[in-house]
Amino acid sequence: MNSEKIKDIAKRLKRGEIGVIPSDTLVYGLTGQALNRSTIENIYKLKGRRPDKPFIIVISKLSDLVRFGVKIDKAISPFLKKFWPGPVSIILSITERTYQKKLAYLHRQTRTLAFRLPKNKFWQELIKKTGPLVSTSANPEKLPPAQTISEAREYFGEKIKLYFSAGRRLNNPSSTLIKIKNNKVEILRQGRAKIKLWKQ
Repeated sequence: MNSEKIKDIAKRLKRGEIGVIPSDTLVYGLTGQALNRSTIENIYKLKGRRPDKPFIIVISKLSDLVRFGVKIDKAISPFLKKFWPGPVSIILSITERTYQKKLAYLHRQTRTLAFRLPKNKFWQELIKKTGPLVSTSANPEKLPPAQTISEAREYFGEKIKLYFSAGRRLNNPSSTLIKIKNNKVEILRQGRAKIKLWKQ
């Protein structure tokens, strides 16, 4: 990936634009800055997504979790480091009350957020320039995810200005989804990464 192209995409996302770009899980995704409230609300409108259903947030390093009021217990840190970076999304609790209120537009009253730290170099470089991003499949709710930019344009047209093509993307298995609460781990969805829980 040309570094100048990444800079251009990052610049536009930082302005609050929403982009259709290849996600780190190999599908096309609607992408925008996680800490830009208006961007998040616009993505909800574009997808027609249920308002009580939070997006997954993609980060570039463990310390990004602090920006969302998430504290990592020493017992959980080794677990995160074992599966990150990689195609594993992990739901964590927002423990700080200030952030529970400040980030209500993200957690949608659940007081939890799902995070993923990708191994993909393009995404690593992009997030370092933009800060944490949300990534959700490029399709209106209940319709199949776009496999090409042409299909994405049919869905969203001129409502989105930033389209980045990487050829046809297959509807691969989603990321594995895990929930961690009170230092207890639960697998909610087995995806690309097949994992087994440690003994707790």
